Amino acid sequence: MQTILVTGTAGFIGNAVAKRLLDEGYHVVGLDCLTDYYDVNLKKARLARLAKSGNHFTEARIRLEDSAAVMQLFAEHKPSHVIHLAGQAGVRYSLEAPQSYVDANVTGFLSMLEGARAHKPQHMVFASTSSVFGLDEHMPLSPHRGGNHPVSFYAATKKANEAMAHSYAHLFGQAVTGLRFFTVYGPWGRPDMALFKFTKAILEDRPVPLFNHGNMVRDFTYVDDIVEGIFRLTFLPPAANPQWDAVSADPASSSAPFRICNIGNSEPVELLKYLEAIEEALGKKAQRELLPFQPGDVAATFADSSDLFELTGFKPQTTVKQGVANFVKWYRDYYQC
Repeated sequence: MQTILVTGTAGFIGNAVAKRLLDEGYHVVGLDCLTDYYDVNLKKARLARLAKSGNHFTEARIRLEDSAAVMQLFAEHKPSHVIHLAGQAGVRYSLEAPQSYVDANVTGFLSMLEGARAHKPQHMVFASTSSVFGLDEHMPLSPHRGGNHPVSFYAATKKANEAMAHSYAHLFGQAVTGLRFFTVYGPWGRPDMALFKFTKAILEDRPVPLFNHGNMVRDFTYVDDIVEGIFRLTFLPPAANPQWDAVSADPASSSAPFRICNIGNSEPVELLKYLEAIEEALGKKAQRELLPFQPGDVAATFADSSDLFELTGFKPQTTVKQGVANFVKWYRDYYQC
């Protein structure tokens, strides 16, 4: 039985990935420190799902910044693969607490790279974000082009992760893949994200905040599709690209074992259409509060996920209508409302 280290197992995506691995028969070592960025009870409920697998799941309450503890975890469990999904999330919060992003996303990422350097897993996959594309408006957004002008500090720390990972791939031969996720949503999601906030506001008869007056477009990607992409790519470590040209350098590939890959639905949806899907699933109309554009936000995202299909034969396909309905069912069950 292979041991896979997954960080962020109390988080939205990390928990779903860990559950998939456990269901597939892997042993999962899950790292999380349960920060209070949002409801800790929700995080504990997610972890309770993993604890049902018994001795196939090992929980480690460790902060990423604790480099000695992270190194000890690698030494003790010697994971064959690493899926690094922990970190400080949120575009808007990065305007308020930038130091927490440096601590978790930069210093913490260095701890993970050093653990991988010392104990040499076959592959380290890590979470980047579509937010790194920033000012790029050449749609669809491709990892082979753009991503050099992030407009939020959160995105800047993720861009730093990509650069750090490439340096370790180049210097030490560690196979690494950075995954740019596009607006992930679904059951067990984060309370700070639109689907959760909109659903809660509608049920409580409060206005739904629509930034940029609702004139936003997002490539909403259902969590199960994200998990499927991660699962397949984890066991496909990149090799050095012999065709890589240092003169016309492809930023998604390298002469080192390094890769950047999008995982997105590739079907962008207007925010107001997304809201309509929530209203339909709830059977209740929203009160709409039109607000100005927020600093650090982008108007549109649209993923070019062709690399994912070429590498794995998989492409995300869950419709927003179905994905939102699944979330609303989970929300009503979980909160008994």
